[in-house]
Amino acid sequence: MAVPVAGTLWGEYASGVGGRLLVIDVLVGVIGCALVPALFRWPVATAVVLTLLAVVAPTGTPLACIGTLHIARQRPFTVAVGIAGVGIAAHVGRYLWRPQTGLSFGWWLVLVAVAYAALVGWGAMARARSALIRTLCERAERAEAEQGRRVAEARAAERARIAREMHDVLAHRLSLLATYAGALEYRPDAPPEQLSQAAGVIRATVHQALDELRDVISLLRDGTEDDEDHPLPALVDLPELVEESRAVGTQVDVRDDLADPTALPGTTARTAYRVLQEALTNARKHAPGQPVSIALDGAPGTQLVIDVSNPLTAQATTIPGTATGLIGLTERVRLAGGQLDHRAAAGEFRLHAQLPWPG
Repeated sequence: MAVPVAGTLWGEYASGVGGRLLVIDVLVGVIGCALVPALFRWPVATAVVLTLLAVVAPTGTPLACIGTLHIARQRPFTVAVGIAGVGIAAHVGRYLWRPQTGLSFGWWLVLVAVAYAALVGWGAMARARSALIRTLCERAERAEAEQGRRVAEARAAERARIAREMHDVLAHRLSLLATYAGALEYRPDAPPEQLSQAAGVIRATVHQALDELRDVISLLRDGTEDDEDHPLPALVDLPELVEESRAVGTQVDVRDDLADPTALPGTTARTAYRVLQEALTNARKHAPGQPVSIALDGAPGTQLVIDVSNPLTAQATTIPGTATGLIGLTERVRLAGGQLDHRAAAGEFRLHAQLPWPG
């Protein structure tokens, strides 16, 4: 700040200004330089004072310019225009008692007005640029936070998906395994042929559980739900699911009124399979030995309707469970665009699901 003031003072001295006027110029320059730091605490008031110093001496001109530019960068445009108006009036007042040699009043007024307009424009542009940078930084921070939230939600969804697939695969196989193991425990006097057959089924079931678990982990790791080598089970695989349940002594009656099961979309077909798998697993766990009835109905352009029912029994099994299978199943059906209801009434447990079947 002292440099432009000193340059102005030297120009005045070189032009022949001396004596009392030179002293006034020096005092105005010193006072103005001392007031500049106050711009950061009292910007408007200090800018007005610095601008008024231009009435007294030419050394007040650079000080007035600094004050106007600072206000234009920190305050609204209307405030900056007001300070510029004060500055123009101050320079007009100084011209009246200390005329600028070699320059008419008209040209002096034009030059002063253009200079202050440039200062206001420069300051407004700098203020707008700062506001734009601040807005972009805020947007970047929000975008980063939003990205972090999306990543967290994606991780939670993936964990839920893995847990759901693990439950669907393992609960079914382990319930079959527990049923065979229970038969061996309660019938130790069975013929050796039956014991050997049950042991073989247990071994095969364990291998199937491990294979299915490995396939599910591989598919989840690859981020795909299906591939040609390891397709996930769908509704067309219902006969195999029913035969597995029948093999452990569960009587399963299936009434299939579907128009064309192969026309079901992949997500709907897989969801329907999981619904039936969970229903049969729950029947073996909570109503062992009781018959299960399955009714399927639907056609393209309507809905796929699944009804599963089995009588309730007081007999319980020792098969552990998380008690969240139906909760996860309800969420799976909801994500597929359908709805699932289950209730126990009149000595019977009934599960009813509806899934969309686009035409």
